[in-house]
Amino acid sequence: MNTLNEAYKAHPLHLGDIIPLDFSSYPSLPESHAWSQAIDENFSFNDPASSSIPVIDLMDPNATKLIGLACENWGAFHLKNHGIPLGVTQGVEEEVQRLFSLPTEQKLKALRSPSGATGYGIARISPFFSKCMWHEGFTIIGSPSHDAEKIWPDDFARFCDRMENYEKQMQIIAKRLTEMMCEVLKISEEKRKWIGASDISGALQLNFYPSCPEPNRAMGLAPHTDTSMFTILQTPSSGLQIFKEGKGWIPVHPHPEALIVHTGDFLHIMSNGRFCSPLHRVMLNENSKRYSMAYFYSPPIDYVVSPSVTKDLSSAARFRDVTVKEYIGIKAQKFADSLSFIST
Repeated sequence: MNTLNEAYKAHPLHLGDIIPLDFSSYPSLPESHAWSQAIDENFSFNDPASSSIPVIDLMDPNATKLIGLACENWGAFHLKNHGIPLGVTQGVEEEVQRLFSLPTEQKLKALRSPSGATGYGIARISPFFSKCMWHEGFTIIGSPSHDAEKIWPDDFARFCDRMENYEKQMQIIAKRLTEMMCEVLKISEEKRKWIGASDISGALQLNFYPSCPEPNRAMGLAPHTDTSMFTILQTPSSGLQIFKEGKGWIPVHPHPEALIVHTGDFLHIMSNGRFCSPLHRVMLNENSKRYSMAYFYSPPIDYVVSPSVTKDLSSAARFRDVTVKEYIGIKAQKFADSLSFIST
């Protein structure tokens, strides 16, 4: 069976690009994690109202239109009244903190294998940068039990129950958002049949960014776009920044009880470039840790992603058709040049 795991298995990494640093052993910034120059804090303070991503209420009768505008202008928005019970979001935050507070040797028992997609390790984008990132992560695709059992042989049930429940809640929101986005783009019913299918390509990424002795010379997560259709992010802390043309790097501060949604490459292709796939990065803090939970949502891996174009000739396709699996392979090799590679 074609799965997201199989798609990543075809593009193995070197073991050195998987193992995180034991950050607790480094009171100063090691050279391996020191970027060549101070991180550019390039964002505009001229008009704070126009320099923050919009907040959208999912219960707003105009939510579909507002989401379309946010995807066009920002590629990101806060989503409130999303329907996930507070107990669920708090529970998953507790588990993430419990996981990353463990000793390094215990977390390494679930180290992601070079050809694997799940488990403990650093970001998959790491090989594309000459310096390392101040980050460790844990990836879940499907059931987390296989990896969680390695870490907590006798106490993994609560972690798994909370993560699986959280993923179910994320899938419900993702399905609704996808239907709204497809409505804005006027994507045909035939091309929407996959929505809500059991074989969608979903992954839950748990992230930890320890406090950093020199946050202006280090990088939590280097600039990149997400491969996914979109990503739903939960974080209680600041640190995420979105790049907006003409404004630079814009900080995305958490909004009370809201999730952050930002669009990815697949939606950029589907919209024929109308919706952004924004560059984003994560900055660090000297005095505080940062946790986040990112749910990546995409069609099934054999789904053909194609640009939505009007029937007249005024809107020619900007990208060629590509399956989800093929594009994952292209991204694993071309990284930042992937969209250009499939441009027509």
